[in-house]
Amino acid sequence: MISIHTLTPADFADWEPLWQGYLRFYEAVLDDALTRLTFERLTGATHPMHGFLARDEAGQAIGMVNWITHPATWTRNDYCYLEDLFVVAEARGTGAGRALIEAVYAAAAELGCANVYWLTHETNTEARNLYDRIAQRSGFIHYRHKL
Repeated sequence: MISIHTLTPADFADWEPLWQGYLRFYEAVLDDALTRLTFERLTGATHPMHGFLARDEAGQAIGMVNWITHPATWTRNDYCYLEDLFVVAEARGTGAGRALIEAVYAAAAELGCANVYWLTHETNTEARNLYDRIAQRSGFIHYRHKL
């Protein structure tokens, strides 16, 4: 049975390897100070950033999700951006990813958010198989300009 837990300051040792796995998947490298800052934002009360951990029956952390709420121009209610989602390879297909997303859905609904949205890379076919079952594709194409 997979259980979902709100990320707390005591969870860094469990969250950090999952975070590093997520970064490796996207071929990204962030310095330790930024990783610490990200975790502090996720577990502190000063930012609208949140996180959940998925644990297996033995209590082992097998997945994580980081999410942010923010105001939106098209609704009175905030939107919820599911920014980072990662499940260890050995636990994929067990329902951990779905459970993490559904935990975000529930938390966003409790906060009164209008919707939950996220991005993934077009080549992330394994995750997209799940996403296509539990959400609707928006049809929008994502652009960015790094500063």
